[in-house]
Amino acid sequence: MRINRREVLQAAAAMGASLAWGGPARASRSGWRERRDLYPEGVASGDPDPHGVILWTRRPFEGAERRLLTVEVAEDEAFSRVVATAPAPVSAAADWTTRVLVGGLKPARAYWYRFADAEGNGSRVGRTLTAPLPSDPRPVQFAFVSCQSVNEGALNGYRRMIFEDERAAPADRLGFVLHLGDFIYEVVQYPEEVKTRYDRTIYEVARIADGAKVGNFHIPLTVDGYRAVWRGYLHDPDLQDARARWPFVCIWDNHEFSWQGWQSVLKAGPLERPGQSVKVAANQAWFEYIPARVAAPSGSLEAFGPPAVTDAPVDRFDADGLGIEPNNLTAINSLKAYRALRYGRHLDLIVTDQHSYRSADPFGDPEIGKFGPEFPGMFPEDAAQILDGGRAFNGGAPPAEVAFNGVRVPNPQRDAPPQTLLGAEQKAWFKDRLRRATATWKIWGNSLGALDRRADPGELPAGLTKEAWPKDAYASLGGGDYGTAYAERAEIYGLIREAKITGFAIVSGDRHSFWAGYAAADLPPGRFEPVGLSFVGASMTSPGAMEAYEHGFRKDHPLRALFLADRPGGGTPDWTFNMLLKHGVRACLEYARSFDLARARSLSNPALSPHLEFVDLGGHGYATVRLSAREMRTEFVCIPRPVTRSERPDGGPLRYRVVHTAQLWAPGARPRLAQQVLEGDPGLSI
Repeated sequence: MRINRREVLQAAAAMGASLAWGGPARASRSGWRERRDLYPEGVASGDPDPHGVILWTRRPFEGAERRLLTVEVAEDEAFSRVVATAPAPVSAAADWTTRVLVGGLKPARAYWYRFADAEGNGSRVGRTLTAPLPSDPRPVQFAFVSCQSVNEGALNGYRRMIFEDERAAPADRLGFVLHLGDFIYEVVQYPEEVKTRYDRTIYEVARIADGAKVGNFHIPLTVDGYRAVWRGYLHDPDLQDARARWPFVCIWDNHEFSWQGWQSVLKAGPLERPGQSVKVAANQAWFEYIPARVAAPSGSLEAFGPPAVTDAPVDRFDADGLGIEPNNLTAINSLKAYRALRYGRHLDLIVTDQHSYRSADPFGDPEIGKFGPEFPGMFPEDAAQILDGGRAFNGGAPPAEVAFNGVRVPNPQRDAPPQTLLGAEQKAWFKDRLRRATATWKIWGNSLGALDRRADPGELPAGLTKEAWPKDAYASLGGGDYGTAYAERAEIYGLIREAKITGFAIVSGDRHSFWAGYAAADLPPGRFEPVGLSFVGASMTSPGAMEAYEHGFRKDHPLRALFLADRPGGGTPDWTFNMLLKHGVRACLEYARSFDLARARSLSNPALSPHLEFVDLGGHGYATVRLSAREMRTEFVCIPRPVTRSERPDGGPLRYRVVHTAQLWAPGARPRLAQQVLEGDPGLSI
């Protein structure tokens, strides 16, 4: 094996990285002694390749603008075989964080690293792993996680993940953790203002001195505000332990910038305004706290170097919905986080950004809220497709009005471009990476789910509601992700089919729930032709739909049985919402009447959701993936609602463990998932 030092140096130069180069092993001479209190956010590593990885820590100082740490990388935890040593600059300009690219390492092996200041005061020891060579035929294993609000819960899932990995055989251990966003939540509640939400205690995270307030939420508007939130999250001990055990590969979702924001527009409930300076601040804080192979505006990994921008209205758009206001373009391009990683023979990982380049929400016009007001959360699927398609719908002849059950409103998207979550430039890059991918499995890591959420309210018996839903029409439940980005999703899936790409799968987050199924552009009555697999991982902590419905859905609502089934003896209701999405309204009504699961499933609507194999809208935890030459194995590890931190070394009990396996299919063939419950009871999720 020959390491191409020139290629590593070129990669380092492209990021402006400090570079530590591996060499002959020797004993440590740093005088390191552990002082974790001086490194309050711990250590981390990210974006491994076969010969290197980026290392990170934070060491604040007083009375100086810049200091130098030393980082050591060793082949053993005792640091008797140190293979790389390098300076690691920290400065007030980067909130005392540092990023060092280590090169010249051996592929597919573990290394240990630590930082020390000039007096020998040292960080905790971290462990990292390099990627296997592209020719390495061994199976690849990783976890994917998302949505970890420590303001409202505890990260028991990481404790479970660490516990199981430490006890696994070496060949079965994780290589990295893929974090699919909402690493932080920029909407922060203060415990003295909000004692509880649902049944959850509100925990201290940070104080935002220079932000805005919307309802109970404090929102940062400057880099200092975002930094405070990041530091608060990284004080969580289980998150620190996870970052010290594995390299993370991260992409942001919405909460790293703005709850309902898009491009550089800041939006949180009633607050909506130009936010170019806020987007730059959010990008800077992400850069400072996430070790990743990204290029900062400064041209250096030492400090971000934020570009100067003005908060100006974004009111002019190009043909793809991109705001062409100059400050908007500067802000959203101040950090490009989409990137690709190769990991052995079996994984091409393509990671995309769903928020910085997306077009305006096509479902935001209040007039369309007039459709089906008696049906909670439901919207006519055919109307959603019209709005998503914009001026390109129906071959460029969209209807002038959108209609449902006799209600007609002007089509607000008639002259708008089709919805895009990726934006034109990123989408072209993504499609090119897909075409050129050569690994056995092509995994699209994105923050937003891609499986349709739909129901069949046309099957409801007469009399439950005043208005009858049309018999042959489906309802969409929830937008904002690829589940209702029909046109863009079809474009991507069409490429996969035409290029005869096999081994395509999506792993995603954001929905605070577990989903498993098939990547398909159309559902019945259209042609159901899956081109790959699609998974959504549950939230690590953040509340999901079932928790919200348990606390907020009216007990006397005529359609309550479609979402919650109340047992005669009381207690926590059963989550029929899962059954609604998988089997339909007739199954829900039967289950709520008899609690006979087999009888309820016998009434399943086969045309409703052939794309779904599993859905749990109340799940929390994480997922693991194992990729081999012949099989993709995805395991959902579901934990109880994480409202308090478990003191058990394993992070607490499990609700269930379910495995979904698929054999590699031939080009043009249909993928097939097999399902096995290994532990616990997934309830109405199947």
